[in-house]
Amino acid sequence: MDDPVARNRLDEEESPYLRQHADNPVHWQPWDEAALAAARERDRPIFLSVGYSACHWCHVMAEESFEDEAVAAVLNDYFVPIKVDREERPDLDRVYQTICQRVTGGGGWPLSVWLTPEGEPFYVGTYFPKREGDRRGNAPGFLDVCESFAQAWERDRDEIENRASQWTDALRDQLETTGKSTSGGAPDAGMGGVGGESADSDADAAPFGAEVLGSVAKSALRATDREHGGFGSGGPKFPQPWRIDALLRAYARSGTEEARSAATETLDAMAAGGVYDHVGGGFHRYATDREWTVPHFEKMLYDNAEIPRVYLSAYQLTGKDAYATIARETFDFLEREFRQAEGGFFSTLDARSEGEEGKFYVWTPAKVEAAVDDELTAEIAMERFGVTEGGNFEGSTVLAVQRSIPDLAAEYDRPESEIIAHLDDARAALFEARSERVRPARDEKILAAWNGLAIGSLARGGLVLGDDHYADLAADALDFVREHLWDRGEERLARRYKDGDVKGQGYLDDYAFLARGAFDLYQATGDVAHLAFAVDLARAIVEAFYDADSGTFYLTPADGESLITRPQDLRDQSTPASAGVAASLLFDLDAFAPEAGFATAASDVVDTHRDTIRGRPLEHVSLALAADRRARGGTEVVIAASGVGEASAGLPEAFRSSLASTYLPDGIVAPRPATDDGLAEWLDLLGPDAAPPIWKGRTERDGEPTVYVCEDRVCSPPAHDLAEAFGWFDDAGQASDVDANTDSDGS
Repeated sequence: MDDPVARNRLDEEESPYLRQHADNPVHWQPWDEAALAAARERDRPIFLSVGYSACHWCHVMAEESFEDEAVAAVLNDYFVPIKVDREERPDLDRVYQTICQRVTGGGGWPLSVWLTPEGEPFYVGTYFPKREGDRRGNAPGFLDVCESFAQAWERDRDEIENRASQWTDALRDQLETTGKSTSGGAPDAGMGGVGGESADSDADAAPFGAEVLGSVAKSALRATDREHGGFGSGGPKFPQPWRIDALLRAYARSGTEEARSAATETLDAMAAGGVYDHVGGGFHRYATDREWTVPHFEKMLYDNAEIPRVYLSAYQLTGKDAYATIARETFDFLEREFRQAEGGFFSTLDARSEGEEGKFYVWTPAKVEAAVDDELTAEIAMERFGVTEGGNFEGSTVLAVQRSIPDLAAEYDRPESEIIAHLDDARAALFEARSERVRPARDEKILAAWNGLAIGSLARGGLVLGDDHYADLAADALDFVREHLWDRGEERLARRYKDGDVKGQGYLDDYAFLARGAFDLYQATGDVAHLAFAVDLARAIVEAFYDADSGTFYLTPADGESLITRPQDLRDQSTPASAGVAASLLFDLDAFAPEAGFATAASDVVDTHRDTIRGRPLEHVSLALAADRRARGGTEVVIAASGVGEASAGLPEAFRSSLASTYLPDGIVAPRPATDDGLAEWLDLLGPDAAPPIWKGRTERDGEPTVYVCEDRVCSPPAHDLAEAFGWFDDAGQASDVDANTDSDGS
């Protein structure tokens, strides 16, 4: 009988990260029942290594330790070594990343965890050098740690298991429990709260959430680096677009200039810094320094989906063309570098090429001069982007804007238009020269969750930028995911597609992000099939991830693999918190399927975590925005017109252009056919017998496309112009007495 731990089994896996380690002398196992059973049967501890294919320090640790025969001998003889791709298994990553952050004060990848055979952690860290003192400070050596636990497993077993038990209890308390009683009552008073306030102290007041956007904005302002943009007083700096989004919303809501300037200063700094690829477009994962100059060079699909959304919002609010340009260039980068032939989007680009971090992206004066034929053009480009002999990264230069266009125009005594033309020529030449370099490796797995983020962002880009091509890219990606990862019969979503291989249950982020993307695409195009799919996914969220007794959404489905704890995803981290995205989505979709209980589930989740949101709003922006959405009621824009949803028509052009320039952060755009007869065909697809309130009675008037707008549950009369509909609220002073033909159900 084959012994699974007698060899490295990663050559059987499709994950590019796992396959990177298939040739290691370590007898790596995937996380599966064969490996876990072997650990239990042999009574061996597990060494768990979690990473992803584009991770620089994952490569370093592999080269130093996992390719080393001496390290392999210890791991193979005394442990069951398991490799996990964190992008395929966010549940495992969330569980063990949490204990790393709790014990060490930090986290990241590679994540290194020592576990009992039952999966309980007893030692944890991130990157370890092979031997103590090999690299950073006083970090223990990986081989030293492994040898120590190989001996301690027999000698100090009771102590190890006691620590593992304590850590596991702490994990369950932090990740799984909510404090809500199983009888369905409110959360325990003071659970993670502020000043001992009871969760029910405002039961008779307005629903929780009315004040939360202000709290998020205040926290974001306190954390903002007003000199260099971004959040925090030093490096590294991550984009964190949801915080910027909250600042923009706060500005739109209250007119607070400080919120607007903090958001735009950060967007400007990111766009000028080396974290943005000035040659090929798109954003690197984060900047290692306070000034946004030197990035960690990997590029992630989720960053390049989420970041352009907030640039689009800033463009709508400010009219600044540079923000639209950043969004376009990022979308074009995604299409060129990440798009699979059938329309899905790949996951990551590596930080390294030819074994060197950043080699594909950096320049020297000699390389610029070789790439750009015209001497003046090359000189202006080097001045603009700070290319020097000394460089800013290991003897080369990461391009970052160092000189403004007006400064260069003054220095060279030329009009700004001519300087811009020189820079355009230089960028084109640099792009062509760079295309001849050895490219970073690409992780070509297609994840449902991250594709959902891209779909939503591209759909929004198509509307705001007035370019149907971006919406077409979004539709192609959605079609791909539906074809390959959605089981229509079971109404279940899979996590990952790679070269024809489908693997893994879908997690809450897969369902929530994909549903949000499908809903955004419906809003941009009027295609009811996208809305119907979003509703199907929302029903699955409530069925598989919502727990009424605990009052929360879990990251894993109720029938998923049983881990040492069932984690929740409440905090915004590298992606927005799926619980917050799901709650906001359900509030929106409740208008289309009021019988499904979407708003009830979302409200329960928001109320369960109200003290967490109040106590740490900046860590829980997505949940906070869901609470704000519930409290305000949002804005509804219903458009009734002939041809809505048809490929050749879509939204009426007059309304498209108005929507493109109208900032509606908590708005629902709800296109529908002109007549109720046309709507009947939609209802056959959506399911309800009668038109939902958002569409009821809202037909085309006078033979012209017609818009109905509701704000904070007050509705305008029908209009043929979006500005006219919104203007009614100003003229009426948001009156509470509304004519009977414009009440909340449109009758």
